[in-house]
Amino acid sequence: MSSSNAEVKKFKKVKTILISQPKPERSPYYKLENKYGLKIDFRPFIHVEGVPEREFRKTRIRPDEFSAVIFTSKNAIEHYFRMCEEMRIKISQDMKYFCLSEAIARYLQKFIIYRKRKVFVGKRDISDLTNYFNKHKAKERFLLPCSNLGSKPVVEYLENNEIEFQEAMMYRTVSSDLSDLRDIFYDVLVFFSPLGITSLYENFPDFKQNETRIAVYGTSTSAAVKERGLTINILAPSPETPSMTMALEKYIQEANKK
Repeated sequence: MSSSNAEVKKFKKVKTILISQPKPERSPYYKLENKYGLKIDFRPFIHVEGVPEREFRKTRIRPDEFSAVIFTSKNAIEHYFRMCEEMRIKISQDMKYFCLSEAIARYLQKFIIYRKRKVFVGKRDISDLTNYFNKHKAKERFLLPCSNLGSKPVVEYLENNEIEFQEAMMYRTVSSDLSDLRDIFYDVLVFFSPLGITSLYENFPDFKQNETRIAVYGTSTSAAVKERGLTINILAPSPETPSMTMALEKYIQEANKK
C-alpha cells in the first residue's frame, strides 16, 4: 500500500510547466501544450550582460594588438565587436577568425566581409581546428573573448598545444530577476544548466520543492540539483527520451492518466 501511495504521489497530475529559457517562436513545447491541455510558460533564469568598456579597459587588453580571434559562441562575437566599437578600435582587414562551429561562422557574417582564407571553421569542438592552429600558431597572437564562466576545455586545449593566447572577459552570465514569480507556483520546473539552479536559489533562498516536480537536462544540471537536496522527477537525455519534450511527455502520459 505504501509503495502504491508513493507512486501516486510521484505521478501527481501536471497542469502547469515553467521552462527556464526564453520563449521561442516555434517549439515542440507548443504541441505538448495543446495535446495535453497544459499551461507552459517560458522565463529565462539567466541572461548575458556586457562588461562595460570602462571596466574592460582596466584589464589593459587591446583587441587590436591581436592578429587572430577565437569565437566559441554567438555571444562572444557580439561582445567582441561591441567592445571594439566602444573602444573606437578599427579591426584589421587581415584579422583571422577561428570559429568552433559552422553556426558561429555563419553568425560572424553579420559583422565582417566573409573571406574563406580569413575564417577557419570547426564542426563543434576546439580540436576540430587543430590543423589550422598548427599552420598559424607560430605567426599569430590569439584573443579568446569569453564570459565570467570562462571556457575551460578551450583554454586547456590551447595551453596543451602551446598556442599563445589571451582570455578577455567581455560579458557575464548572471541570474535574472524572478521576484515577480514569488507567489506563482508550477507543477513542473524545467532546468537546462547549473546556472538555472543557482538563479533559483539567488531569487528564492527559502525555496522548498514540496510537490513541485523537477525536470533536468544533462549531467551537470542533474549534479547541481542533487547538491541542493532536490528530487529529480524527469531526466533527459536518455536512450528512451533523448529530448526534454519527450521526457516531459512520457511523464505526463503517466501522471495525467484518467
